[in-house]
Amino acid sequence: MPVITCIDDLKRLHRKRTPRMFYDYAESGSWSEQTFRENTSDFQQIRFRQRVAVDMSDRSLASEMIGQPVAMPVALAPVGFTGMQNADGEIKAARAAERFGVPFTLSTMSICSIEDVAEHTKKPFWFQLYTMRDEDYVRRLVQRAKDAKCSALVITLDLQILGQRHKDLKNGLSAPPKLTPSTIANLATKWAWGLEMLGTRRRHFGNIVGHVKGITDTAELGSWTAEQFDPRLDWKKVAQIKEMWDGPVILKGILDVEDARMAAEMGADAIVVSNHGGRQLDGALSSIRMLEPILQAVGDRVEVHLDSGIRSGQDVLKAIAMGAKGTYIGRAYIHGLGAMGEEGVMAALEVIRKEMDISMALCGKRDIKEVDRDILLVPAGFSGDWA
Repeated sequence: MPVITCIDDLKRLHRKRTPRMFYDYAESGSWSEQTFRENTSDFQQIRFRQRVAVDMSDRSLASEMIGQPVAMPVALAPVGFTGMQNADGEIKAARAAERFGVPFTLSTMSICSIEDVAEHTKKPFWFQLYTMRDEDYVRRLVQRAKDAKCSALVITLDLQILGQRHKDLKNGLSAPPKLTPSTIANLATKWAWGLEMLGTRRRHFGNIVGHVKGITDTAELGSWTAEQFDPRLDWKKVAQIKEMWDGPVILKGILDVEDARMAAEMGADAIVVSNHGGRQLDGALSSIRMLEPILQAVGDRVEVHLDSGIRSGQDVLKAIAMGAKGTYIGRAYIHGLGAMGEEGVMAALEVIRKEMDISMALCGKRDIKEVDRDILLVPAGFSGDWA
């Protein structure tokens, strides 16, 4: 195994080993990618206060997210096409999360189905729901997640309409990949990936194929999916889904204080401050900039998590110090998965853990539950002064 010291090490291996269309799917944003870039660059504006001559022994990152114990306040975010980054990718990522002691969130647009992941894991995982026009399909999908004993439902609110991602369109993104001359040429250089894919039966969207009438091939699947995201989603429908689930609900995609207040009023267990990793509304503010205003708006009425832009344990520590109770990593663990499968996800989690642990100690703290804004130096006007 190569020496992995940071997420960028895994990113380089991911790019080398995975077909271009799937690497680009993970490592891109919408339109000009301004928000995609600023999700990470805005974290870099926040600095730490170094402290010395304090007891740094017996440190702990153990915490809770929606009342569930976690080894560190990090969950694996829902990511579509994960099983195309590495064969059976969702199963491998879920196993790694289980081994490490953090939550795994399965995407509606996963390659491995809910049932596949449940069969190959021992602990409950979270399920992320995209609301579709086909309400009967949504009801059956929610029931399948219940039957699989999923311990939380994550409802994504910011993908009623699909943002344009130039690379995906130019690459002809699909699962499995369409065999065009350029795709074939690229796949010929990814023989290890290809051999693993030949060894699995999971190459389509497992939560859709076999569960929707009339879907018999990739072309029909792609057409159905593109037309199904529900632009009519409103707070009334969110409430209906919450009632249908009747369990812990996390609302993902909150980037405005008014939306945060609405989510708190309807009784969500947690909200995720997120701009979909910069893949939807380009030009929106980064998640880390919007975290404090949203926390001020909702107070302690709802647990606040953060997603989008996290590439290191230091980023996690900054988000927690700013007030988030939990964070989500997407690209960081996908780079590990694409690089080395399940062990790559473990490597990504270990990188995050080690960076967070050491940085916390050097800021003079021994327990993640004691970390607050006092360890940070934040630029004046970082979260405000927008007219």
